[in-house]
Amino acid sequence: MEYLKIFFVNTAILITLAYLANLIYKHTLSHASQRIQQTSWVVLAIFAGWISSLFGYRLDDHVIFDLRVVPLMISTLAYPHPFTLILIGIGIGLMRLTFGFTEAAWVGVLNLSLLGFVCAALSLWIRRSQASMSWKGFVTIVLVNVINVVNIAAFGVIPAHEYITKIMPITLPAGFVLSLLFAMIIRDFHLEHMQRGQIIRANRMLSAQTEELHKNKLALEERAQQLMLASQYKSQFLANMSHELRTPLNSIINLSQLIKENEESLSRREISEFAGVIQHSGEDLLALINDILDLSKVEAGKLDIMLEELNVSEIPELLALQFDIVAKQKKLDFIIALDNDLPATITTDPKRVQQILRNLLANSFKFTETGSVELKVRTEEHTAEDGHTRWLVFDVSDTGIGIAPEKHSLIFEMFQQADPAISRRYGGTGLGLSISSDLARLLGGFITLQSEEGTGSRFSLYLPY
Repeated sequence: MEYLKIFFVNTAILITLAYLANLIYKHTLSHASQRIQQTSWVVLAIFAGWISSLFGYRLDDHVIFDLRVVPLMISTLAYPHPFTLILIGIGIGLMRLTFGFTEAAWVGVLNLSLLGFVCAALSLWIRRSQASMSWKGFVTIVLVNVINVVNIAAFGVIPAHEYITKIMPITLPAGFVLSLLFAMIIRDFHLEHMQRGQIIRANRMLSAQTEELHKNKLALEERAQQLMLASQYKSQFLANMSHELRTPLNSIINLSQLIKENEESLSRREISEFAGVIQHSGEDLLALINDILDLSKVEAGKLDIMLEELNVSEIPELLALQFDIVAKQKKLDFIIALDNDLPATITTDPKRVQQILRNLLANSFKFTETGSVELKVRTEEHTAEDGHTRWLVFDVSDTGIGIAPEKHSLIFEMFQQADPAISRRYGGTGLGLSISSDLARLLGGFITLQSEEGTGSRFSLYLPY
């Protein structure tokens, strides 16, 4: 009966320890890392084995009967990792030495160390087997208790005959039943931890989903705002477009009607002047329609690029012929500068290069009241991870009104302008930069902008050699 009393005391102590450990885990370690939780479990299991020996039944001054194998069995089911179980088995065995360095103590170290390796082997089966957890627990409890009895009979200081006939018939069934009872209690703790872990994971998942929904909501609100702004800019674009279309059309219609109604009274010089205005209005109207067609082709991916040899020195000469008159009319200095190390030719689409540069120069002249407009042609080299790249760069600089830094990217967008008031003051539809940027990309290059409000602008067209 003394064995049973001590075993029940051991069970009560281990249950109390498990309950306290459960409280500590719930309020301190539940949010710790997996490594800290596993280390805490190893320390707890070794301590539980030691406290079981502390309150064990002392057959004499050296022999102690207890349930120190129970923490090892429970660890086999809770943490089925071989190294962890070997560590727990050896740790519980070494704790037996705190009660004295006797032969019985060293036998206890050997017994628990061997059981640690047995449980390590069982853990491999537990992790791979498809059997239920109840069956795995039952097999573990039976095997560990049986091997514990065999070890005590084989290596213990008590004679094997005396142990098998007098002690084992009481301790083996009692140890088995109490181990099973304790395992069932621990199983409830384990299920509680699993449920709490599931709740925590569910809460984290809900929090993540809530955060994702919030981000999606913000993205949708931002997209809705962008669509609203796009609609607003599109309306402004259509209004500007209608104005730009009406101006040359009205000139053509009014002057044509004037010539028709007053054909006999008009002099040849007046008719020639009117014809020149009609021609200029028609050219403006054609250029506007071409811009719209180019924009639609770029969007549809149907704009053809015709690669040819482009004479680099010809481009400034052609642009000079076109914009010298504009410069004289606005009393601006038009400067053209070419570096000495320019290539003679590059392979690109000459027509599209001229179109981009015309758009950039036209904008510079349009928004510059005093000062100068400069076209500089130079080379630039970039070294990146993907190789060495040489660029032919066309810099179009002016001393005009400039553009605020926060609106640099905006002016390259379709249907968007830096300031609608600028369109009303200077005219234009705002399509030129959008088309130029798209054309530059099709040519394998890009356009950069350096500008501040009130200090002029510099647009740079980069074309690969």
